[in-house]
Amino acid sequence: MSKRMTVIFEDEALYTALKVEAARKGRYAKDIVAEAVSEWLEAREDEELRADLEERRTEWKEKGGRSWAAVERDIEGAVRKRGKEAKVTSA
Repeated sequence: MSKRMTVIFEDEALYTALKVEAARKGRYAKDIVAEAVSEWLEAREDEELRADLEERRTEWKEKGGRSWAAVERDIEGAVRKRGKEAKVTSA
């Protein structure tokens, strides 16, 4: 669904640069503006996600977080131990 919006350029040079670029690329200025706004919104979302990830990483470190490799080693060790125990009880 299309929505309309009026954008007022206070900077005439910016408006002119947009129109020139649109003509040069054979695109509508509205499409360039929509693309720029979309990219800007995505960049802001990425910034928020990075900040959230960093916050979680800091919390993980403060609580003694472990690497996935260490967790895998513990799991493998537990599986081997359980396997040995199962052999002893079945014998």
